[in-house]
Amino acid sequence: MKIKNILIILCFITGLNTAFANEGWINILKAGGNNKGILCTKAIQGAIDKASTNDGGGTVYFPAGNYLTGALKLKSNITIYLDAGAVLKFSENFDDYLPYVEMRYEGIMMKTFSPLFYAKDAENISIKGRGVIDGQGKVWWNEVYRIETAKGPIPLTKWQKMWDEQNPAIGYEPYYKRTMDKKFFRPSFFQVLNCKNILIEGVTFQNSPFWTINPEFCENITITGITINNPHSPNTDGINPSSCKNVHISNCHISVGDDCITIKSGRDADGRKYGVATENVTITNCTMLSGHGGVVIGSEMSGGIKKITISNCVFDGTDRGIRLKSARGRGGVVEDIRVDNIVMKNIKENAIIMDLFYDKSSKEEPVSERTPIFRNIHISNLTGTDVKKAGSIVGISEMPVQNISFSNINIQSEDGFTLNTTDNVEFHDVKVTTKMGASFEIENSNNLILDNVATMKPIANTPLIKLTDVSNMMINNNFPMFATDIFLEADGAKTKGIYLKNNVFNNVKKVVNKGAALNAAAIVE
Repeated sequence: MKIKNILIILCFITGLNTAFANEGWINILKAGGNNKGILCTKAIQGAIDKASTNDGGGTVYFPAGNYLTGALKLKSNITIYLDAGAVLKFSENFDDYLPYVEMRYEGIMMKTFSPLFYAKDAENISIKGRGVIDGQGKVWWNEVYRIETAKGPIPLTKWQKMWDEQNPAIGYEPYYKRTMDKKFFRPSFFQVLNCKNILIEGVTFQNSPFWTINPEFCENITITGITINNPHSPNTDGINPSSCKNVHISNCHISVGDDCITIKSGRDADGRKYGVATENVTITNCTMLSGHGGVVIGSEMSGGIKKITISNCVFDGTDRGIRLKSARGRGGVVEDIRVDNIVMKNIKENAIIMDLFYDKSSKEEPVSERTPIFRNIHISNLTGTDVKKAGSIVGISEMPVQNISFSNINIQSEDGFTLNTTDNVEFHDVKVTTKMGASFEIENSNNLILDNVATMKPIANTPLIKLTDVSNMMINNNFPMFATDIFLEADGAKTKGIYLKNNVFNNVKKVVNKGAALNAAAIVE
C-alpha cells in the first residue's frame, strides 16, 4: 500500500512539473538576461519572440532584481510578468529606441522613436505583476527643454535629421507648427497599434518619457490595479486610449505631469482621415492626484468619442476634474457621456469644464467636418470642496454645447458655474456655494432649466443666478433657505421667456433685479 501511495504521489508531482513546463514560462535569468542592471535588451526581446512562437503563447518572467533594456517589441500571445521586487528600467540612450517606427504622436501618425513597449497588428498581450517599470524619462524631458529654451537657431541632432528624412510630407494646422518644428518626438511608454485583447494589471509605471499607457486603434483593453507616477514632468499623461473600442479602466492610482486619464481619437485632418472613434469606455474606482486634468476628453477628438462612463472616482489635487476640450478645425463628435458618483477636493481650476473654444484665436466658420460637437453629456452625484471654480461650459457660435444635465451636485468653490453659448442645459438639485459672484452665470444660451438650485452661503448684494441674453428658461422649485439679497439678476435685449414657477421666496429681499436692457415682458412670475 505504501509503495502504491508513493507511486501515486510521484505521478502527481511529475504531472505538475509537466503542466508547469507546458505553461510556457521563460525565466529571463535563464534566457541570457541579468538582474544586475546591465543592458539586456537582446535577451529580453529573444524571450518575447520565443514565447510568442509557443503553442498558446508564453510568459516572460522577471524575478526580483534590477533589469535594464531598450525598446521592446511585444508579440501576440505573450505576457510580461514582473514579480514583486523586480524593477525594469529603460535605457537613457536614445539610440536604443531606433530604428524609427510608425506611431501616433499627439494624434498625428508619423515615424519616430519606438515606444518603450511597442506592438503592431498583434493580439493577446499582457503586462502583469507587482513589479515596477521605470521609463527613466528625465533625459527625454531635458532634451525637450533644451530645444524649447534655445535662444535662436541650434544645430539639428542626428535624430532630428532622421525625423526629417522619414517624414517628408506630414500635414498639420498652423497652430501646431511650434510642436512640429521641434522635430523631436518622445516615445510613449506603452503604445500598441491596431491590436486586440490587451491586459495591463498590477504593475507600477513611473517616469514616462511622454504619454504612459497609449493604445491606438485597439479593441478590448483592460487596465486595472496599476499605479502611474510621473512627477514634475512635461506631457506625461497617465492613460490615453485613442481611437479604441471597448476599454475598461479600473482601480488605478494616478499622479502625473499632465492629464491623468485622457480619451482621444486623432488630431484635425489626420484624425478625420482615419475616422476611428473611441467608444465603449468605462472608467471606475480610480484615484487621481497631481495632474492638469482628472479625466479629460480631447483635445484631439477629430475621429469622435462616444459612449463613455466615468464613476466612483476621487480627484484630489488635480488642476481640473472633468474636462472636455476642443476647438474649431478639430471636427468630431463627443456624445453619450455619463459621469456619476465623483468626489473632488483641492481642484486648482475648474471642477467641470466643457470648452469648444480651446483655440481662443479661432474665428467663426460655416458648419462642416471641421466643426467640433459636444452633446448628450450628463453629470450626477458629485461633491467638490476647496474648488477654485465650479464649472465652465463654452460653446462656439455656430455650434453651442447641447443637451447637458447636472443632477445632485454639491460644490464649494471660490467661483460658480458660467455658461456661454449653450442649448438645452439643465441643473437639478445643485448647490454651488461660492466666495464671490453668482453661483450660476449664464450668457448667450437657450432652453434651460434650473430646478432646486441653491447656495449655502448667500453673498451680500450678489444674485444666486445671473442671466444675460438668455431665452426660454424655467426656474422652478427653488427655496432659498438662508437670507438672500437677490435671487435673480437679468439683463440683455435678447433675454426673453424666463419663467419663475413654484418657488418660495420668503427669505429673499429682491426676487428679480432687472437690467436696463431687459424687456419688460422677459420674465414671467
